[in-house]
Amino acid sequence: MNDNPYVKLTSEQPPGPGVSPMEEARRANAAVEAVVQLGQTAVPQAESNVFCLTIIGQVEGHMILPPQNKTTKYEHIIPQLVAAEQNPKIEGILIILNTVGGDVEAGLAIAEMIASLSKPKVGIVLGGGHSIGGPIAVSADYTYIAETATMTIHPIRLNGLIIGVPQTFEYLEKMQERVVGFVTRHSRITEDKFKELMNKTGELNRDIGTTVIGEDAVKHGLIDAVGGLGDAMRHLNQMIMERRGVQSGNVLGGVRVQ
Repeated sequence: MNDNPYVKLTSEQPPGPGVSPMEEARRANAAVEAVVQLGQTAVPQAESNVFCLTIIGQVEGHMILPPQNKTTKYEHIIPQLVAAEQNPKIEGILIILNTVGGDVEAGLAIAEMIASLSKPKVGIVLGGGHSIGGPIAVSADYTYIAETATMTIHPIRLNGLIIGVPQTFEYLEKMQERVVGFVTRHSRITEDKFKELMNKTGELNRDIGTTVIGEDAVKHGLIDAVGGLGDAMRHLNQMIMERRGVQSGNVLGGVRVQ
């Protein structure tokens, strides 16, 4: 017998039409769980044609980070993107970023996956889109940044044992060129400007690079506009409507027009 007082109270009430006492108890348990986990009695639930992808904390790559780190695991993100691409009910992707960066190759893998999606995608940088979060931010078709959000642009760094041989530095340079090339292809910032921000001295403590805030990221051409969730949803819905119009316009009388 369940000792939960909320369940007892609900089970003693006469069940609604067609609802068994067991179902009433299950619903009560779900309500209590919502209060414990989310601090609210009703969880918003609605069918949506937009898939929301969150990139938060640190992007975890091939090495597992300590359990106290809040992470985004790329092996979780990639299957979600594949499922969103294949699901005909999903018409748009909303990417929300608040990340300190992380594994370069894992971040680039996520960014390439987002950029290759055929469905409309809009991103929002909230809080921070630092380091490898930059390429992920610009991988969307259109990206907003909150007025107080920041993005840190700096050269690639390695952790752990580093062998000081020419091959190591060549590897770092090639990896950095991959990041620079991706960012400049998917945003309005020039390669020279991005490298200038990346190699700036005197701004970051114990490091080189630049921190850009809100409007500055837009001025440099890194991000498209300053805005929030409402702006992003309006833009995404507009892109979805335009895509519907193109798809319906290509089919006349059951014959696809090339």
